[in-house]
Order: sequence, then structure tokens, then C-alpha cells
Amino acid sequence: MFDQPNPITPKFQPPANVSIAIIGLGYVGLPLAVEFAKKYPVKGFDIKQSRVDELSQAHDRTLETSSDELSAVLNQQEGGNGLSFTSQVKDISTCNVYIVSVPTPTDQHNRPDLSLLIKASKSIASVLKTGDVVIYESTVYPGVTEEVCVPILQSESGLEYNAEFYAGYSPERINPGDKIHTLTNILKVTSGSTPEAADFIDDLYRSIVKAGTHKAPAIKVAEACKVIENSQRDINIAFVNELAKIFNIMGIDTHAVLAAAGTKWNFLNFKPGLVGGHCTGVDPYYLAAKAQQMGYHPEIILAGRRLNDGMGSYVALEVIKLMVKNDIPVKNSKILILGFTFKENCPDVRNTRVIDIVDGLSGFDASYEIFDPWADPEEVKREYGISTIKKQSELTGSYDAVIMAVAHREFYDLDYQALKRTPASVIYDIKGVVDAGIINGRL
Repeated sequence: MFDQPNPITPKFQPPANVSIAIIGLGYVGLPLAVEFAKKYPVKGFDIKQSRVDELSQAHDRTLETSSDELSAVLNQQEGGNGLSFTSQVKDISTCNVYIVSVPTPTDQHNRPDLSLLIKASKSIASVLKTGDVVIYESTVYPGVTEEVCVPILQSESGLEYNAEFYAGYSPERINPGDKIHTLTNILKVTSGSTPEAADFIDDLYRSIVKAGTHKAPAIKVAEACKVIENSQRDINIAFVNELAKIFNIMGIDTHAVLAAAGTKWNFLNFKPGLVGGHCTGVDPYYLAAKAQQMGYHPEIILAGRRLNDGMGSYVALEVIKLMVKNDIPVKNSKILILGFTFKENCPDVRNTRVIDIVDGLSGFDASYEIFDPWADPEEVKREYGISTIKKQSELTGSYDAVIMAVAHREFYDLDYQALKRTPASVIYDIKGVVDAGIINGRL
């Protein structure tokens, strides 16, 4: 007796009326929700009720969207386009496209932390219906979508993958604080679990992204392209950071060397500095973790990470050495750190490596103040247990050393001479933006 043939798997049928739920309303999810809401009905979901409340009042503390932009889409009519927010999973049950943009950080041992991604997948599974599409944007290592997330969706919803629901991956490329390379101006990579689903997902993003899309041939390809983009950047910065250390020993101005080398047409223009944030300082660990899981030890990727992770403590030690050289007693000295966010002109303090400078200075019995007009003092206190100053008027006087750590535009016109307690006080410029005639040292 012959086995009966398997029934033909039904082809993907695009939803007749697209209704989108965005899961996670941070730097990635909110701009996505705003753009999609111009063309489709959109529900923005976040587990933090405080975030939902502020967005419902057209206020975005991340500054990725303006109050005017939010107000323009916060007018959703029943069955019409527009945006509304919720922290209740049941409120997204009527949607048929779910886009996940939750954080994927690393733990204290630099291992991938997928807990929020798993939690989001379970929430979606509780309302998943036949014909629905789930798209992941969160940064992951190759394989996470189909090896971690899809099994959760399938087991907890009781629906069959690629027969009753479909998946895709489209890596986020948001650059926090960048008002030029915004969501609609950056080419979007897309992918889907079947050719038909991939076409639908590509068309969906193409409807809002003016720069166009690139349809990857597989979900794993799209996942991999995301982690190598930032791994490549991390390695290049590690290279110039190492150059800065070498040239510092040799007494050569690194920035002058880079300016000269940059006159060659194919020289890559990277600058030394701290490497933090939720992408460049994290993504290489995701790729390295997957490689190690497969039995391969990545040498260049992890070497770059080690070097970049050590730059904060290197800066702290360099400042201490300059203070000693200038006969400034380090114990009970007063040091000002300018900037705490992970990058300039942005309020995001996630994975900021300025904290490594703070930690490096803490062992020398020196006092410090941190001035950052962009960082939220309450968030910094909650996340790092330290205090920051938001207004220049709160500075307490002059200092034995000033470290220009983050190149916020507010710091370009500071009177650095007035910040010095004595003529010998140290001005150390990490970003290379302070007048060279004022500083004592820089990367």
C-alpha cells in the first residue's frame, strides 16, 4: 500500500486590507510606525505604559520624531489609515502584519540576549491568525528568525509555518540622531519565508521607502547582512584606534595623519573614538556567538571588539598620565566629562562607553562631573547609578581636567580656557573637534 501524497501547500495570499502592528516603539519602531501610518492603519505596541502614554500625547523622548509628525498621524479612524498606541496585546489581535523591533542587547558576558525577542514572539503567537505575516527587524545572528522565533510562533499559535502564517526579516538601518539618513532615505533589505511572502514584504516596504528595496534571496542572508555591516565598521574603527595608540607613543598627531592619508581616493575615512550604542558595539558579538556555536573561533571580529572595548579605560589612564606630567595631584582632583550618550546630538545612553572612562577614573580618588545636555539624568541614574548635569549653569566651577568625550554641538563653542582651574589643567579631546592650540592630548 502506497502512502497518500501530501496535500498541496497553499500559496501565500496577501491580505486584502493590510493592518500593521509595530512591536517595540523605540528608535527603530516609532519611525516605522509613523511612516506606515501614512498609508495603512497601524497599532504601535510597547510593554511600557509610560511610553504609550507619552506617544499618545505626541511626545517622543528619543527625538526621532517630532510632535508635528506624530500629531499628523494620531487621527486614526475606524478602518482608516493612522496610528494609535497600546500596551495591551489584545488590541493588536485585528492586525495581519506584525513587525518586531525590540532591542536585542548582549548580557554582561557579551552573549546575545534574545529574551525580549522571545517575549515579543510569544505575544504575537497569542493573537496570530491564518494568513498573518510576522516580520522581524531586530538585529540577530543568522538563523534566529527561523530557528528561534518561528518555532515559538508555530507551537504557541498552533498554526503551520508557510501554510497558515509566514515570516520575513528586514534589518533596521536607523542611525539615531541622524536627520539625513532617515528610514525613508535608506535602501531597505527585505526577505520572506516563501517567494510570494518575500514579494509581499518587499512591496510593503517599497510603499514607504523612497530609496527603494533590495530583496535578499533568503531570511538568513538578510540577517547576516545586518551583522556584518556593523562588524565591518567596528573593525575599521578598531584599526584607527590602534593607530591612535601607536602614534601617541611616537608623538605624532593621529588626526593629521588621517587627514593626509584621506587625500587618497580609496582611503576609508574612519576616526578614532569610543564605540558604543545598540549596533556597532553589539552586533559583532552576535556574529561571533553564532560562529563559535558552529565551531569556528572568529579572530579579527573579537580582536576588534577587545580593542574598542578597552578605549574608555585607555582614555582615563592617558588623562591621569597627563595630569601627573603637569604636576596636578590626581587624588581629590576635579574632572569634567563632556558628554555621556553613545554618540553626538542624540539622547540614547544605551551601551555608552563613556561609562568606561568614569570607571577608569574611579580608582584614582578623583571627583568628576558629567555634563550632557542631551542625556536624561533620570535614565542615566537608573541605568548606570551615576549623576549627570543637563544645563551648563549647573557646572560647579573650574576643573583640573576636562575630557571632551561626545561631540555634541553645544560643546563646540564652549570656553575651554575658562573651564581650566589652572594653566596646567588638562584638556583631552577624544573626538578631535577642539582647537588644537587648547588641548593637551587627544586620540
